[in-house]
Amino acid sequence: MGSWQRWLRFGGVSLRSGGGACVPLGGSHWVCRRQLSGAENETLKQRRTQIMSRGLPKQKPIEGVKQVIVVASGKGGVGKSTTAVNLALGLAANDSSKEIGLLDVDVYGPSIPKMMNLKGNPELSQNNLMKPLLNYGIACMSMGFLVEETAPVVWRGLMVMSAIEKLLRQVDWGHLDYLVVDMPPGTGDVQLSVSQNIPISGAVIVSTPQDIALMDAHKGAEMFRKVHVPVLGLVQNMSVFQCPKCKHKTHIFGADGARKLAQILDLDILGDIPLHLNIREASDTGQPIVFSQPESDEAKAYLRIAEEVVRRLPPP
Repeated sequence: MGSWQRWLRFGGVSLRSGGGACVPLGGSHWVCRRQLSGAENETLKQRRTQIMSRGLPKQKPIEGVKQVIVVASGKGGVGKSTTAVNLALGLAANDSSKEIGLLDVDVYGPSIPKMMNLKGNPELSQNNLMKPLLNYGIACMSMGFLVEETAPVVWRGLMVMSAIEKLLRQVDWGHLDYLVVDMPPGTGDVQLSVSQNIPISGAVIVSTPQDIALMDAHKGAEMFRKVHVPVLGLVQNMSVFQCPKCKHKTHIFGADGARKLAQILDLDILGDIPLHLNIREASDTGQPIVFSQPESDEAKAYLRIAEEVVRRLPPP
């Protein structure tokens, strides 16, 4: 069905002779317009793009930060924050000369304070900027430092955008080689605000192999492409469960779903993370597995992912 036919069927539009469309205004009054030619339609599209671009915020780098890596997922509960934390620690472990920061922009459900075993309000610098809290060698900032742990953030969009602006612009990071940003799930205002306000070196998409999670991961990857953020690849989390007694492996959420999605999107798989009790316990106790059990297979999986991320980043 062509575009004009869709207008006729669903938009209450009547077609008349001459290749145009007429919309009734009431009584005997009609407003009609002719169908644009290919060249005219292209000119109109370019003009619309120019007008829309005027309203977009100008990207401005975060002072002192060389490269920003965002960790995102279409759906919540797939291990995005755990991946972000261990990615940041993995970047630091792989190259001790690098300074790493971790920014939690999940305003409604911040996880970084608990996972990084951090509490308290940030101090202010001489420039009246918030100082990140530090643990395991990682500088951290989160909305969770600014509100009570059990207090819900019941805010409308404008207040959320204001909070994101403060987290992006009013933090004294010092000098960082990499800032890992833990994004909220979905493809909404926060994702667009971050992507349009600061230059991002690359995005990492986290998903389980489950079809339901992959549907939203697909949307997340496409969103970053639309806002011209390079997608570095996918992380397949909870890829397999191995019984600690008999060592039998079970693909609880399906096998290789993220690999199939990566092929569809022409992306790479950065690595697989197993579904393992140690990862969950380490995160819940505020001792991420890359720090607390660096020689474990699970930690090594995160370290390999950190290597793959750095390998795909453009020069700073």
